[in-house]
Amino acid sequence: MQFDRNWVESIKERYPAGTRIRLESMDDPYAPVPLGIEGTVDFVDDIGQIHMKWDNNRRLALVPGEDRFSVISRPEQSQLSENETEQFGMKME
Repeated sequence: MQFDRNWVESIKERYPAGTRIRLESMDDPYAPVPLGIEGTVDFVDDIGQIHMKWDNNRRLALVPGEDRFSVISRPEQSQLSENETEQFGMKME
């Protein structure tokens, strides 16, 4: 399966780490997260899946185009910079 690099990059820009999301529907009867739960974006992988830290302490990726969700809030610019810094292991204090 091949993915459109531009599409993946747009997903990464739209859903940076720290973005708060509410799950509206997921076509997975075995999903460990209930509909309506909220969570925080951890990262977007190279195939465009949005990896989440759900508020019930479970982790499960969202698949844009298949799962339905809405953005509750986006991270502040300063928080975004901090998260990016942590990604590269260069946290400044």
